Amino acid sequence: MKQPPLNILILCTGNSCRSILGEALINHLGGSRFRAFSAGSHPTGQVNANALATLARHGLPTTGYSSKSWDVFTEGQIDIMISVCDSAAGESCPVYLGKAVRGHWGLPDPAHVSGSPEVIEAAFEATFHALEKRIAQLLVLPVESMDNKELTAALNKIGTETL
Repeated sequence: MKQPPLNILILCTGNSCRSILGEALINHLGGSRFRAFSAGSHPTGQVNANALATLARHGLPTTGYSSKSWDVFTEGQIDIMISVCDSAAGESCPVYLGKAVRGHWGLPDPAHVSGSPEVIEAAFEATFHALEKRIAQLLVLPVESMDNKELTAALNKIGTETL
């Protein structure tokens, strides 16, 4: 019997860039194994236009995303939560209180990059490719047969590897 997909929540503070890119990539690459969502602890209320442009450059859908609070998810709805905030830059990572297995993949927020359009685009591309590489590593994990401790360790290891 085919298992239902595991629900993955990509969580950051504003839910406008990194988490949106992660949601899109997991839904694109994860096939029937994973279903991704994104949310923020303090959502900006709109998806960053540069995040949508990045998705478009890679041929991924640019509609159906929204900047929303993690409050829309109920207890037990999420199996895996991955935070993407960048504590190295002093960004405070939200603390998800649900029972989901947690991992951390800190990435700089491309929304804070300033400069020419080319510099900004390069920052979004770097974030996209870092998430793509990490998600590729997630996809080869036997998550369905891992216990919570093993999965947490594996997720965190993915988040610390140099990309």
